[in-house]
Amino acid sequence: MKVIHTVAEMRAARAGAGDLGLVPTMGYLHEGHLSLVRRAKTEGAATAVSIFVNPTQFGPNEDLGRYPRDLPRDLGLLEAEGVDLVFVPDAAEMYPPDFDARIEIGGVTEVLEGAVRPGHFAGVATVVAKLFNIVQPTRAYFGQKDAQQSVVIRKLVRDLDLPVEVIVAPTVREADGLALSSRNSYLTPDQRAAAPAIYRALSAARDRFAGGERDAEALREAMRAVIAAEPQMRIDYVSVADAQTLRELAAVQGQALASMAVRLGTTRLIDNLVLSA
Repeated sequence: MKVIHTVAEMRAARAGAGDLGLVPTMGYLHEGHLSLVRRAKTEGAATAVSIFVNPTQFGPNEDLGRYPRDLPRDLGLLEAEGVDLVFVPDAAEMYPPDFDARIEIGGVTEVLEGAVRPGHFAGVATVVAKLFNIVQPTRAYFGQKDAQQSVVIRKLVRDLDLPVEVIVAPTVREADGLALSSRNSYLTPDQRAAAPAIYRALSAARDRFAGGERDAEALREAMRAVIAAEPQMRIDYVSVADAQTLRELAAVQGQALASMAVRLGTTRLIDNLVLSA
């Protein structure tokens, strides 16, 4: 496994790699990330992982400074999986002093996470475009847990004609339903015990939908009721939206995305399920 720190080194290594799958991450890897690595390995000749805590996607009052980091542990996990290339740039390498570019994606970034976290998706789109240009992957792998991010990245690729196939893999969960996330490490034992209410809430909407409910507000209310029963949780948003445009629905006619963001103490968690007849 080759660990690479500069753009120039990455481009040189990429030149001899042929068909390449990329798993972009912010590190502190868990089984969700590793499931993407394993899929990439089955679908291409070479596999690359990027580890970069991207400062431009964090707001001024968010957790950039305390975001969990453990590079030696991450590299050990990736080496055990047989990854070929690991790109670990620092912030100065990705954003030199005269850097002054920003990619704005309209529409799908204006709702849900985009409404709560202004500028977040401009940071995501910019860093992902840079990674695609530097690494030049054949395919890039993302998790369904960050559903809105996946919609944004697909739109980025489509609108800018980037020659990358975007693959979104299912969310990996703990046995009690909690979606794996690096931020789960912030949770106290009591908060961790409460956290599966998020998946129960989403499952309540899924079950109502499977039973024939198509009124989107009724599905939202089913989710709210589950969260309301958990006194430690505060809702940022509960959504039943079109799976492509992410606009809220009055009635579900095709495929919809049920999603939510909640706060447990100082930790903010997101999750979603796709509703499809």
